[in-house]
Amino acid sequence: MSQLIDQMAERQIQAALEQGQLDRLPGQGQPLQLEDDSRVPEALRLGYRLLKNAGYLPPELEQRQEALALCDLLARCHGPDEEATDLLRKLRQLELKLRIKGMDTRFIHRYLQSAQMKR
Repeated sequence: MSQLIDQMAERQIQAALEQGQLDRLPGQGQPLQLEDDSRVPEALRLGYRLLKNAGYLPPELEQRQEALALCDLLARCHGPDEEATDLLRKLRQLELKLRIKGMDTRFIHRYLQSAQMKR
C-alpha cells in the first residue's frame, strides 16, 4: 500500500516539475532547514509536528517563552522599583511551575544575565 502511495506521489512531483510548477519557489537552491526532533520520542514526532504546524505550542514551551519575555522586561527595568519587583515575582512563580514539571530552569538565569549584560 505504501509503495502505491509513494509511486503516486512521485508521479505528481514529476508532473509538477515538468510543468514548471516548482520553479522559483522561496528558498530554491538553499539547504533545507530541518528541525532537530531527535529528543522527541519517535512515536510522538508526527503529532508534535502537526501541532507545531497548526500554531500550537505545548504549555511548557509557552511558559518558557513567557519566562524569556519576563527576563527581557526585567533587564529593561532601571533599579529595584515596583514594576521590577512584580516582574521578578511573576518570573519566580513561573520558574517554580516549570521546576514542578521537571524542566531545567537554568536557561532563565543565563538568559536574564545575558539580557542584563547587553543593557
